[in-house]
Amino acid sequence: MKKLADNDSKNTTKNKMYDQIERCRLDLQKDPTNPELHVRLGDLYMKWHLDIFNACQYIDEAITEYQLAMESLIDSPEIYYKLGVAFYHKGDLDKAINYLTLALEKKNHYYEAYYMLAETFVKKAHFTDAIDAAQAAILCSRFGSSSAHFLLYKLYDASSFKNTGTKFKAFGEKILSILLSPFDKIARENIVKNILYLRFLPIFLKGFYAIQLKDFPKAIELYKEAVETAPGFAPLYCVLGDIYLSTGYFEDAITEYKMAIWLDSFNIAAYRHLCRAYEEQGDYNQAIDIYNKLIAMAPTIPDLYSNLANIYYIKGEFDLAISNYQNAITLNPNRTWTSVIAQTMGFVYQENKSDPDAAISAYQTAYVLTPEDIDIYVNLGSAFYDKEDYKNALAVYRQALELQPHNAKIHCNLGFLYWGKGDTEEAIKSYELAIKYNNTYDIAYNNLGVIYLDDLGRVNKAIELFRKAVEANPNYALAHFNLARAISIVGDKVEAAKLYQTAQDINKVTQEIDPRDIADKISELFES
Repeated sequence: MKKLADNDSKNTTKNKMYDQIERCRLDLQKDPTNPELHVRLGDLYMKWHLDIFNACQYIDEAITEYQLAMESLIDSPEIYYKLGVAFYHKGDLDKAINYLTLALEKKNHYYEAYYMLAETFVKKAHFTDAIDAAQAAILCSRFGSSSAHFLLYKLYDASSFKNTGTKFKAFGEKILSILLSPFDKIARENIVKNILYLRFLPIFLKGFYAIQLKDFPKAIELYKEAVETAPGFAPLYCVLGDIYLSTGYFEDAITEYKMAIWLDSFNIAAYRHLCRAYEEQGDYNQAIDIYNKLIAMAPTIPDLYSNLANIYYIKGEFDLAISNYQNAITLNPNRTWTSVIAQTMGFVYQENKSDPDAAISAYQTAYVLTPEDIDIYVNLGSAFYDKEDYKNALAVYRQALELQPHNAKIHCNLGFLYWGKGDTEEAIKSYELAIKYNNTYDIAYNNLGVIYLDDLGRVNKAIELFRKAVEANPNYALAHFNLARAISIVGDKVEAAKLYQTAQDINKVTQEIDPRDIADKISELFES
């Protein structure tokens, strides 16, 4: 019964609005050049368009009426303001800025025009300009500036991470927005709108229950119905976007998140999830664009920089990745997180930029932050090795073994270090210790096998080790390749050919070996 009553109420409201529009149209037929009637009709269209319980689109009609009125009210700041607001809601932000600027040229102390200009700059992610416009609005209306103070609160709050001064500014603006809200018409209207949205709490709960039951079609149906009823309620779009994202419908998720952001420009969660949807879709350029907008809004949130850096890394733009990792490290939210970012940056320097000195510096930064992290020693030792600084590499690995004497990875890296120095005996001891502490360590088996095959000529021992490497990791192309080399020496060309072919197939995915090396070995096998 309640639903029927609500529908009757909505229909009554629509009928009243329609009657008002029809009366205004009739009046215009009698007096078609009356600018006040055109403004009146434009206002009615805008009111209906912005009705949160009405999905009708009347923005173009409103703009048309305002433009007709402007022919007679060419010097009216109010008509330029109304056009600016209409274009804002249509999404044509450049025209909105143009008309709002014209309104301010006609009337310098125009609170509403400055406030809407600030909102428009927010939509364009011009946050410095938005702050300037909001502050100008406050100067125009000291007591009636609640909405401008609230906008400043959101701007400061978004960028206040680890910045006590900005946090205090945000808090002050929030208090002022509350105290001044009775004197600000825009603020009062926003409060009423937010109260009206409480009616959708039961739908949220029903949808949430459906999500817990994994009944995503039911949840989507509930939320889409709610969106049709209240097209201006941003959280509904966010929840719909989350469902689409979790079920792999990335285009639908992107559409919903964009709507949420349009309705609430400070919805950082919607921005983040939009970035994730673009990443899942493989559209890294769009993800980068959104992250840059987020950073412009909230420049002190460190993980935004690290996430952006990860995308640049995937794209192969290593300098930009490093720059953003450095920004994230500078903000340093906590020691453990920052250490991980420093190690990641070190890896990029070492593997992609071939700059062991920069890599060492990054790993040393990580060491200062978390000296108990054994991975830092592994990475730092590897960077010293790449620099052919074997003394420091050895010192780092020995220091690591003092922390974790049974760490197989450290012993394996030590084996590689000794092998590179030509100390075969110590290399064998280290690899054997690595295998002792991890009997499925494929790399240790393979590398020890290479020593026995190429340095000591003990082919059968090498075959035994390569087989254990393949057993530990069937997708290890290099181990199959080396086993084929050893098998070919004992004369089993057919088996060696099969192993080379296996290595070739796996290598198409893992890309561990130069494909030409495998092809050359297969050719040599049947030429001899």
